[in-house]
Amino acid sequence: MDGILLLDKPLGLSSNKALQAARSIFKANKAGHTGSLDPLASGLLPVCFGEATKFSGFLLESSKTYRARCQLGQTSTTGDAEGELSVPVEVNIDRATLARVVGDFTGRIRQVPPMHSAVKHEGQRLYSLARQGVEVERASREVEIYRLDVLGLNGSQLELDLCCSKGTYVRTLVEDIGAALGCGAYLCGLERTGVDPFWSGRRYTLDELRAINDDPQQVLDASLLPIDAALTEWPLLELDADLTFYLKQGQPVQVPRAPVRGYVRLVDVDHGFIGAGYILSDGRVAPKRMLKTV
Repeated sequence: MDGILLLDKPLGLSSNKALQAARSIFKANKAGHTGSLDPLASGLLPVCFGEATKFSGFLLESSKTYRARCQLGQTSTTGDAEGELSVPVEVNIDRATLARVVGDFTGRIRQVPPMHSAVKHEGQRLYSLARQGVEVERASREVEIYRLDVLGLNGSQLELDLCCSKGTYVRTLVEDIGAALGCGAYLCGLERTGVDPFWSGRRYTLDELRAINDDPQQVLDASLLPIDAALTEWPLLELDADLTFYLKQGQPVQVPRAPVRGYVRLVDVDHGFIGAGYILSDGRVAPKRMLKTV
Protein backbone atom coordinates (compact mmCIF):
# COMPACT_ATOMS: atom_id res chain seq x y z
CA MET A 1 0.00 0.00 0.00
CA ASP A 2 2.14 2.87 -1.33
CA GLY A 3 0.82 6.21 -2.53
CA ILE A 4 -0.73 9.55 -1.63
CA LEU A 5 -4.37 10.20 -0.78
CA LEU A 6 -5.86 13.67 -1.14
CA LEU A 7 -8.12 13.58 1.90
CA ASP A 8 -10.84 16.18 2.46
CA LYS A 9 -10.66 16.50 6.23
CA PRO A 10 -13.98 17.31 7.92
CA LEU A 11 -14.61 19.89 10.62
CA GLY A 12 -14.32 18.73 14.20
CA LEU A 13 -11.70 16.06 13.60
CA SER A 14 -8.01 16.40 14.40
CA SER A 15 -5.53 15.67 11.64
CA ASN A 16 -4.22 12.65 13.53
CA LYS A 17 -7.70 11.16 13.97
CA ALA A 18 -8.43 11.74 10.28
CA LEU A 19 -5.12 10.05 9.44
CA GLN A 20 -5.89 7.05 11.63
CA ALA A 21 -9.37 6.74 10.09
CA ALA A 22 -7.90 6.73 6.57
CA ARG A 23 -5.23 4.27 7.63
CA SER A 24 -7.91 1.91 8.96
CA ILE A 25 -9.95 2.13 5.74
CA PHE A 26 -6.90 1.33 3.61
CA LYS A 27 -5.60 -1.26 6.11
CA ALA A 28 -2.21 0.42 5.80
CA ASN A 29 0.70 -0.51 8.06
CA LYS A 30 2.41 2.85 7.69
CA ALA A 31 0.87 6.29 7.16
CA GLY A 32 1.58 9.96 7.81
CA HIS A 33 0.07 13.33 6.98
CA THR A 34 1.89 16.31 5.53
CA GLY A 35 1.00 19.22 7.81
CA SER A 36 -1.75 19.32 10.39
CA LEU A 37 -5.06 21.14 10.26
CA ASP A 38 -6.80 22.24 13.46
CA PRO A 39 -10.07 20.44 14.31
CA LEU A 40 -11.95 23.67 13.49
CA ALA A 41 -10.41 23.73 10.00
CA SER A 42 -11.46 21.60 7.04
CA GLY A 43 -10.01 20.87 3.64
CA LEU A 44 -7.08 19.26 1.92
CA LEU A 45 -4.89 16.96 4.00
CA PRO A 46 -2.51 14.89 1.85
CA VAL A 47 -1.94 11.49 3.49
CA CYS A 48 1.04 9.33 2.58
CA PHE A 49 0.96 5.54 2.81
CA GLY A 50 3.83 3.07 2.88
CA GLU A 51 6.95 4.15 1.01
CA ALA A 52 5.36 7.55 0.28
CA THR A 53 5.92 8.50 3.93
CA LYS A 54 9.62 8.88 3.09
CA PHE A 55 8.72 11.96 1.05
CA SER A 56 6.07 13.53 3.31
CA GLY A 57 8.67 15.83 4.87
CA PHE A 58 9.15 17.61 1.55
CA LEU A 59 5.45 18.51 1.52
CA LEU A 60 5.79 20.21 4.91
CA GLU A 61 7.81 22.86 3.06
CA SER A 62 5.05 23.48 0.51
CA SER A 63 3.05 26.66 0.06
CA LYS A 64 -0.66 26.37 0.81
CA THR A 65 -3.93 28.13 -0.05
CA TYR A 66 -6.80 28.84 2.34
CA ARG A 67 -10.23 30.39 2.46
CA ALA A 68 -10.70 32.15 5.78
CA ARG A 69 -13.83 33.55 7.44
CA CYS A 70 -13.10 36.31 9.89
CA GLN A 71 -15.29 37.93 12.52
CA LEU A 72 -14.49 41.61 12.83
CA GLY A 73 -15.25 43.62 15.95
CA GLN A 74 -14.23 40.92 18.45
CA THR A 75 -11.08 39.17 19.57
CA SER A 76 -10.55 35.68 20.95
CA THR A 77 -8.12 34.40 23.56
CA THR A 78 -7.07 31.66 21.13
CA GLY A 79 -7.39 33.64 17.91
CA ASP A 80 -10.25 31.42 16.75
CA ALA A 81 -13.79 30.43 17.70
CA GLU A 82 -12.61 28.07 20.46
CA GLY A 83 -11.43 30.87 22.73
CA GLU A 84 -13.14 33.30 25.06
CA LEU A 85 -14.56 36.18 23.04
CA SER A 86 -14.35 39.86 23.87
CA VAL A 87 -17.32 42.19 24.02
CA PRO A 88 -18.19 43.06 20.39
CA VAL A 89 -17.61 46.58 19.11
CA GLU A 90 -19.20 48.34 16.18
CA VAL A 91 -17.55 47.73 12.82
CA ASN A 92 -17.61 50.57 10.35
CA ILE A 93 -14.93 50.05 7.71
CA ASP A 94 -15.04 51.33 4.16
CA ARG A 95 -13.77 49.28 1.23
CA ALA A 96 -10.82 51.57 0.53
CA THR A 97 -9.50 51.23 4.08
CA LEU A 98 -9.98 47.47 4.01
CA ALA A 99 -8.13 47.14 0.69
CA ARG A 100 -5.24 49.27 1.95
CA VAL A 101 -4.86 47.35 5.23
CA VAL A 102 -5.12 43.93 3.59
CA GLY A 103 -2.57 45.02 0.98
CA ASP A 104 -0.10 45.82 3.76
CA PHE A 105 -0.05 42.13 4.72
CA THR A 106 0.98 40.87 1.29
CA GLY A 107 4.61 39.85 0.81
CA ARG A 108 7.14 39.05 3.51
CA ILE A 109 5.77 39.74 6.97
CA ARG A 110 6.69 38.79 10.53
CA GLN A 111 4.41 36.84 12.82
CA VAL A 112 4.56 35.98 16.50
CA PRO A 113 3.41 32.34 16.91
CA PRO A 114 0.21 32.14 18.99
CA MET A 115 0.30 30.60 22.45
CA HIS A 116 -2.22 28.03 21.26
CA SER A 117 0.20 26.43 18.79
CA ALA A 118 2.52 23.42 18.60
CA VAL A 119 5.70 25.52 18.71
CA LYS A 120 8.00 24.37 21.51
CA HIS A 121 9.34 26.53 24.36
CA GLU A 122 12.01 24.87 26.51
CA GLY A 123 10.74 21.45 25.49
CA GLN A 124 7.03 22.14 26.01
CA ARG A 125 4.38 22.85 23.42
CA LEU A 126 3.01 26.37 23.66
CA TYR A 127 -0.57 25.10 23.73
CA SER A 128 0.29 23.02 26.80
CA LEU A 129 1.59 26.11 28.58
CA ALA A 130 -1.45 28.12 27.46
CA ARG A 131 -3.78 25.54 29.01
CA GLN A 132 -1.95 26.08 32.30
CA GLY A 133 -2.55 29.82 32.03
CA VAL A 134 1.13 30.48 31.27
CA GLU A 135 2.18 32.94 28.58
CA VAL A 136 5.79 33.19 27.46
CA GLU A 137 7.62 35.54 25.15
CA ARG A 138 7.86 34.25 21.57
CA ALA A 139 10.24 35.38 18.86
CA SER A 140 8.68 36.59 15.64
CA ARG A 141 9.16 34.60 12.43
CA GLU A 142 9.24 35.65 8.83
CA VAL A 143 6.61 34.16 6.53
CA GLU A 144 5.41 35.15 3.09
CA ILE A 145 1.89 35.90 1.94
CA TYR A 146 2.02 35.39 -1.82
CA ARG A 147 -1.57 36.42 -2.41
CA LEU A 148 -4.29 37.87 -0.19
CA ASP A 149 -7.68 38.69 -1.70
CA VAL A 150 -10.87 39.99 -0.11
CA LEU A 151 -13.73 37.76 -1.28
CA GLY A 152 -16.42 39.65 0.57
CA LEU A 153 -17.38 41.86 3.49
CA ASN A 154 -20.87 41.37 4.84
CA GLY A 155 -21.41 43.54 7.88
CA SER A 156 -18.76 42.37 10.33
CA GLN A 157 -18.00 39.12 8.46
CA LEU A 158 -14.91 39.21 6.26
CA GLU A 159 -13.93 36.43 3.86
CA LEU A 160 -10.36 36.12 2.59
CA ASP A 161 -8.59 33.94 0.05
CA LEU A 162 -4.84 33.55 0.49
CA CYS A 163 -1.74 31.71 -0.62
CA CYS A 164 1.08 31.58 1.91
CA SER A 165 4.40 29.97 2.75
CA LYS A 166 4.93 27.16 5.24
CA GLY A 167 4.69 28.14 8.88
CA THR A 168 2.03 30.82 8.35
CA TYR A 169 -0.57 31.07 11.11
CA VAL A 170 -3.78 32.20 9.46
CA ARG A 171 -5.43 33.08 12.77
CA THR A 172 -2.47 35.28 13.64
CA LEU A 173 -2.78 36.94 10.24
CA VAL A 174 -6.48 37.56 10.92
CA GLU A 175 -5.74 38.96 14.40
CA ASP A 176 -3.08 41.29 12.98
CA ILE A 177 -5.44 42.52 10.24
CA GLY A 178 -8.11 43.18 12.88
CA ALA A 179 -5.65 45.13 14.99
CA ALA A 180 -4.58 47.19 11.96
CA LEU A 181 -8.24 47.93 11.22
CA GLY A 182 -8.70 49.09 14.80
CA CYS A 183 -11.65 46.82 15.56
CA GLY A 184 -10.07 43.45 16.33
CA ALA A 185 -10.82 40.15 14.61
CA TYR A 186 -10.69 36.41 15.08
CA LEU A 187 -10.78 33.41 12.74
CA CYS A 188 -14.21 31.79 12.72
CA GLY A 189 -13.79 29.40 9.80
CA LEU A 190 -10.93 27.99 7.75
CA GLU A 191 -10.69 25.71 4.74
CA ARG A 192 -7.41 24.60 3.21
CA THR A 193 -8.05 24.65 -0.51
CA GLY A 194 -4.65 23.61 -1.87
CA VAL A 195 -1.19 22.28 -1.04
CA ASP A 196 1.66 22.58 -3.54
CA PRO A 197 1.85 20.65 -5.88
CA PHE A 198 -1.70 19.31 -5.37
CA TRP A 199 -3.63 22.26 -6.81
CA SER A 200 -6.04 19.93 -8.62
CA GLY A 201 -7.07 16.31 -8.47
CA ARG A 202 -9.88 14.33 -6.90
CA ARG A 203 -10.27 14.66 -3.14
CA TYR A 204 -11.98 12.03 -1.04
CA THR A 205 -13.96 12.38 2.16
CA LEU A 206 -13.80 9.66 4.79
CA ASP A 207 -17.46 8.90 4.16
CA GLU A 208 -16.81 8.40 0.44
CA LEU A 209 -13.98 6.00 1.18
CA ARG A 210 -16.06 4.07 3.71
CA ALA A 211 -18.93 3.78 1.22
CA ILE A 212 -16.88 1.91 -1.39
CA ASN A 213 -18.49 -1.51 -1.89
CA ASP A 214 -17.70 -2.84 -5.37
CA ASP A 215 -14.23 -4.40 -5.53
CA PRO A 216 -13.10 -2.14 -2.67
CA GLN A 217 -9.38 -2.81 -2.81
CA GLN A 218 -9.15 -1.97 -6.51
CA VAL A 219 -11.15 1.24 -6.01
CA LEU A 220 -9.13 2.22 -2.95
CA ASP A 221 -5.87 1.64 -4.82
CA ALA A 222 -7.15 3.77 -7.70
CA SER A 223 -7.80 6.65 -5.31
CA LEU A 224 -4.09 6.92 -4.50
CA LEU A 225 -1.68 9.13 -6.40
CA PRO A 226 1.75 7.67 -7.22
CA ILE A 227 4.52 8.26 -4.72
CA ASP A 228 6.38 10.75 -6.91
CA ALA A 229 3.28 12.95 -7.26
CA ALA A 230 4.73 14.92 -4.34
CA LEU A 231 7.85 15.75 -6.38
CA THR A 232 6.42 16.59 -9.81
CA GLU A 233 7.86 20.11 -9.79
CA TRP A 234 11.42 18.84 -9.34
CA PRO A 235 13.71 18.22 -12.33
CA LEU A 236 13.60 14.60 -13.51
CA LEU A 237 16.77 12.58 -14.09
CA GLU A 238 16.59 9.32 -16.03
CA LEU A 239 19.15 6.75 -14.93
CA ASP A 240 20.50 3.56 -16.43
CA ALA A 241 20.94 0.37 -14.42
CA ASP A 242 24.52 1.15 -13.37
CA LEU A 243 23.72 4.63 -12.02
CA THR A 244 20.67 3.24 -10.22
CA PHE A 245 22.79 0.52 -8.61
CA TYR A 246 25.34 2.94 -7.15
CA LEU A 247 22.70 5.41 -5.93
CA LYS A 248 20.88 2.59 -4.16
CA GLN A 249 24.18 1.77 -2.45
CA GLY A 250 24.26 5.35 -1.14
CA GLN A 251 27.01 6.51 -3.51
CA PRO A 252 26.88 9.84 -5.44
CA VAL A 253 27.08 9.54 -9.21
CA GLN A 254 27.83 11.80 -12.16
CA VAL A 255 24.74 12.21 -14.35
CA PRO A 256 24.98 13.97 -17.74
CA ARG A 257 22.92 17.17 -18.07
CA ALA A 258 21.97 17.21 -14.39
CA PRO A 259 20.93 20.55 -12.79
CA VAL A 260 23.65 22.48 -10.97
CA ARG A 261 21.81 22.68 -7.63
CA GLY A 262 18.73 21.61 -5.68
CA TYR A 263 16.67 18.45 -5.42
CA VAL A 264 15.94 16.06 -8.31
CA ARG A 265 13.48 13.25 -9.00
CA LEU A 266 15.27 10.00 -9.82
CA VAL A 267 13.75 7.62 -12.38
CA ASP A 268 15.22 4.32 -13.55
CA VAL A 269 14.58 3.98 -17.29
CA ASP A 270 13.41 0.38 -16.86
CA HIS A 271 11.66 0.44 -13.50
CA GLY A 272 10.38 3.98 -12.98
CA PHE A 273 10.64 6.21 -9.91
CA ILE A 274 13.29 5.15 -7.40
CA GLY A 275 13.67 8.15 -5.10
CA ALA A 276 14.82 11.71 -4.50
CA GLY A 277 18.33 13.08 -4.82
CA TYR A 278 20.21 16.35 -4.52
CA ILE A 279 23.11 17.99 -6.31
CA LEU A 280 26.47 18.15 -4.52
CA SER A 281 28.83 21.10 -4.87
CA ASP A 282 30.97 19.11 -7.33
CA GLY A 283 27.96 18.45 -9.59
CA ARG A 284 27.39 14.81 -8.66
CA VAL A 285 23.95 13.52 -7.72
CA ALA A 286 23.61 12.10 -4.21
CA PRO A 287 20.68 10.01 -2.88
CA LYS A 288 18.36 11.72 -0.39
CA ARG A 289 15.36 9.39 -0.01
CA MET A 290 15.28 6.07 -1.87
CA LEU A 291 12.59 3.42 -2.26
CA LYS A 292 13.32 0.01 -0.83
CA THR A 293 12.87 -1.73 -4.15
CA VAL A 294 12.91 -0.67 -7.82
